[in-house]
Amino acid sequence: MHHNLNIACPGKPVQAIELPEGSFTIGRSDACKITLRYPEISERHALLTLRNERAAIEDLHSSNGVLVNGVAIDSAKTLNDDSVIAIGPCLLRVSSSPAATPPHIDSTPAHETPPVQPACVPHDASNAATTEPAPAPLSGAEKHPGTPPDPMLAITRQIKTQIHKELVERLDLKRMTASNTSSEELESKVKSTIRTIISEVQRKQRLPAQVNPQTLEREIYNEAMRLGPLEEFLADDSITEIMVNGPRQVFVERNGRLELSGQSFMDDESVLGVIERIVAPIGRRIDESQPYVDARLPDGSRVNAIIAPLSLTGPCITIRKFSRKAFEVGDLINFGTWSSNAAKFLDLCVLMRKNIIVAGGTGSGKTTLLNVLSGFIPATDRIVTIEDAAELRLVQPHVIRLEARPPNIEGRGAIPIRDLVRNSLRMRPDRIIVGECRGGEALDMLQAMNTGHDGSLTTVHANSPRDVISRLETMVLMSGMDLPSRAIREQIASAVDVIVHESRLSDGSRKVTYITEVVGLEGQQVVMQDLFEFQQTGIGEGGRVIGRFKPTGAMPTFFEHLASRGLEIDPQVFDPDCDDE
Repeated sequence: MHHNLNIACPGKPVQAIELPEGSFTIGRSDACKITLRYPEISERHALLTLRNERAAIEDLHSSNGVLVNGVAIDSAKTLNDDSVIAIGPCLLRVSSSPAATPPHIDSTPAHETPPVQPACVPHDASNAATTEPAPAPLSGAEKHPGTPPDPMLAITRQIKTQIHKELVERLDLKRMTASNTSSEELESKVKSTIRTIISEVQRKQRLPAQVNPQTLEREIYNEAMRLGPLEEFLADDSITEIMVNGPRQVFVERNGRLELSGQSFMDDESVLGVIERIVAPIGRRIDESQPYVDARLPDGSRVNAIIAPLSLTGPCITIRKFSRKAFEVGDLINFGTWSSNAAKFLDLCVLMRKNIIVAGGTGSGKTTLLNVLSGFIPATDRIVTIEDAAELRLVQPHVIRLEARPPNIEGRGAIPIRDLVRNSLRMRPDRIIVGECRGGEALDMLQAMNTGHDGSLTTVHANSPRDVISRLETMVLMSGMDLPSRAIREQIASAVDVIVHESRLSDGSRKVTYITEVVGLEGQQVVMQDLFEFQQTGIGEGGRVIGRFKPTGAMPTFFEHLASRGLEIDPQVFDPDCDDE
């Protein structure tokens, strides 16, 4: 008895192979009876066994595993005619009859209805056991991990790709975009044309019943004119981060946990088009000479993009979303980020013009916390903010926003943060806020703090308050100034008053873990004391971290100076036995 094996790989027509009874190794190696040349597939990936009417698949300890109907297998799995096998980016199905094939749309002149034909024709299977379903050269779409093993996803992606090609044929989008066509007129024409093409496909009864025409129209429009599959994620307030790993894989962070979405792009060019739409309005660029870029969305969300030749996965986009509503003190208390007493103390520190550094790891919420702290600054102060990509949203009336500039296409004209910090000193600032110190600008920031520009705020990547000191020392040395270690530490001890350290815990929650005062310098050591700290007591239901943010009992050294500034705070705030929820 013979079996039919149908193999669907990205960018290739479905191939039908007739196999006799026996065992067939599947993998990337030429020694395999069925060779699939994809980097995600192991040399010997799986073993397909065909006996009478029975078919089974077994994982040969491959790197990425074998999925049957979306579930990873750990032993031999018996198959039926409806079983879909996912090996790397390829989908396989063993049956007694050829599998249904997806529709195909050929580009035609605008006045004709595009004919829809089968996308694949069974190949000659005379040498079925050694036929190579995919040739060695890999196209851009084939270099990336596959989507979840749902055949309808592959069919829908093919339909979208072909409708998009037809749209480009009927409308010269680049020419219309560059011309004086208004955005409203352009959007109307694109939507109308997409709707017409889909209607023609429906009249020919070539659109699978499982594909919703309205959803298809929206997705194609978003990919042609907006940010493609990212649009729905940007509109979803429960999603805090979006990660595009090439066109075939999109992860999102929801409630502090990463999850693989079912969305994907059509190809590398679609991802590149989205990156261009993000960076062009703010004067940034990305190409082979500058293959990575930091940018922002209109709502302030932070964007990083990196492309080939640096990224071997394909164009990658990372978007850290900002809340539509700027968080306030009460929001962070409700989230459990800090306590009301901690908020009162930091409010007092800002009013006393203490220099504050917000520290933490990547994604710990430093920028959000910096934005909340900046809200404590009096409305009468002149504030200058300096950032790589402008993200801070200050509510005060007297704010000057400065943004660093990358080099132009000739590699010239870059204005780094360090130059902006030096320039800001001539702008008569009451407060200087640097989005993040990551290099030589740390020296200029410390100099500013020590020369009358107190009350400044900035962020630093560090794992603990003590690490902030060594990080600052390292960044000062990056400025090119050959200063002795003691001189640098004297600058740090004199300039920095308070360090607020924030962490992202195992359950995805973001909490202030330390509020630490820098007391001074004794010998070669910077002396510090923790005023507040988060003490974890256990793990609750669903992995939720249980703990309490409480005072340590230490009093800030400047407590006795409050009265002279016309300020006051209840000493109970620093009592470790004080109940503060």
